[in-house]
Amino acid sequence: MHDPATATYAGVPGFVFLWLLSLAAFFLFGRRIWSYATVLCSARADRRWGRALRRLWLVAVHVLGGRRLFQETLIGAAHFLIFWAFVLYAATFVWNLARGLVPALPIPYADDVRWAARLQLVFGVLGLAALAIAAVRRYLVRPPRLEQSRDAGIILGLIAAVLLSAVGGQMAKASRPELATALWWTHMAVVLGLLAYLPYSKHLHLLAGPFGVFWASLDQTGAPAPSGGAARREEFTWRQLFCGLACAECGRCDRACPALASGSKLAPREVIDHMKELVRGSGHQAVGFPAEAVWSCTTCGACMSRCPVFNEHVPILIEMRRRLVDEGVLDARLQEALINLGRYGNSFGSPPRGRARWTQGLEFKVKDARKEPVEYLWFVGDYASYDPRVTPATRATARLLHRAGVDFGILYESEQNAGNDVRRAGEEGLFDVLAEKNLKSLGGARFERILTTDPHTYHALRREYAGRNGAWRAVHHTELLSDLLRGGVLRPTGKWAQTVTYHDPCYLGRYNGVFEAPRNALRAAGGKVLEMPRNRMQAYCCGAGGGRIWMEETAKVQERPAENRVKEAAGLRGVAAVVVSCPKDVVMFRDALKTTGLEERLSVKEFSEVLAEAVEG
Repeated sequence: MHDPATATYAGVPGFVFLWLLSLAAFFLFGRRIWSYATVLCSARADRRWGRALRRLWLVAVHVLGGRRLFQETLIGAAHFLIFWAFVLYAATFVWNLARGLVPALPIPYADDVRWAARLQLVFGVLGLAALAIAAVRRYLVRPPRLEQSRDAGIILGLIAAVLLSAVGGQMAKASRPELATALWWTHMAVVLGLLAYLPYSKHLHLLAGPFGVFWASLDQTGAPAPSGGAARREEFTWRQLFCGLACAECGRCDRACPALASGSKLAPREVIDHMKELVRGSGHQAVGFPAEAVWSCTTCGACMSRCPVFNEHVPILIEMRRRLVDEGVLDARLQEALINLGRYGNSFGSPPRGRARWTQGLEFKVKDARKEPVEYLWFVGDYASYDPRVTPATRATARLLHRAGVDFGILYESEQNAGNDVRRAGEEGLFDVLAEKNLKSLGGARFERILTTDPHTYHALRREYAGRNGAWRAVHHTELLSDLLRGGVLRPTGKWAQTVTYHDPCYLGRYNGVFEAPRNALRAAGGKVLEMPRNRMQAYCCGAGGGRIWMEETAKVQERPAENRVKEAAGLRGVAAVVVSCPKDVVMFRDALKTTGLEERLSVKEFSEVLAEAVEG
């Protein structure tokens, strides 16, 4: 193959044409990127530069290693190969471009270096095979919520042209040098064309995605920093707007969303699409997202846990909720619950003095942690304290702790709702009020650790109160009781031996990584645990989170998340009970058994109730 850069075409050296093509491509690319950068710089600040080593590790695992891609195995492998083919060909393109633009450089083309040429050939063939899989999936066996767009076809075609021209050029190099030269020019022109087109297409995620992973949230709260909410472009943070540029429109978030599956108007991908529209202008600077969709979110985090580029759907929706609350656009039942929380400290509207009524009937006195020191301060929570469907499980927990000799106490009427769902419902001011009252009560007690049976409370105390105090460690009762069983402090009688399935609460599992403790405890108690198809990080939400338990269901809902979940459990052969470890799960799933007609087939048992059966005989 002749040197394409020094060869003349109509009397003009090749490198002149290459310069013209490159300047045009980089100008179009840079102009569009500059317009995006201008928009992002005008948005709210959001510090995403700290803990650089942690961020680089995320990039290594999730970009270079593609961990989340493999949640969908076949297409994940295909996209993994396409990504690495893209990386290799981007590197060799820069190499060839530098040599072509400056022919005097004392380096060969990448195509003339044996190891580089072989890598191009191998990854070119693998990349073409992966593209074929992607095309079949997109056009012949398209999964739900995968967008069918002309843009996707253009990008697939351009990437295929990049790989085919490179592979064809390698194969023609020895026998047909003129064809090899033509394919070299084709390759360079197509790559430059792809570069110019990328910022205008959804496939900008090829470049923006790795930065999305690097700028992922590391605070693990799942809620954005305090703000007055957002509806207009400048009111969102730059990172929230950047989600629109990083989105691959793969539909993974939609396929995981319990609200969308139930028939609501919420589609997580459309939330990110709105961010993209705000960044690109699209004729407006304000979100045009329906309020009904905003309120449908359960904040379960399933969408975010599936996103390969770490987009942050839930914080964006919470920002929108804050603005809706400020404008008074909210469900009547939710408004009533928020009023009760502000007035009584609980969503039931019950007098604070009734918070410890569940202790009546116990054979022992539960300590008042305000008056005497305890090892564990049990932060009971609203549903575990007030709801008659849940209080039997609360008493079972107390009996187990007493039986094990655990030194524990409660705050009695000084406890307030921890505020997890309040914050996710968009009432940041009320969350602050509740948190400050609880912190004052906690500050007046003497204890070593905080215990709770409520994952929503657990998350608030562990993640969201930590920055305000941080002097304690929060423990969920599944963790403590599992340790007591393992240490032989609690001893099963051997009379309980059932086959059960376990449901992972979103705020215990997905948000805080507590998966094995409850399973280990159930096995230690004598049970056999069969897993539902969706478990651990992929567990399906009950539908109660994000304040949804306080809201009215719309008539358009086809199947509530809890109904879908109990049907999944009922499909397991030999399973007679779903074990849950969240007070809200007790409420949601027992109601779902009634509406699905599965009461005779399945029961719902709280974790402590099961262990009490095993230990007390």
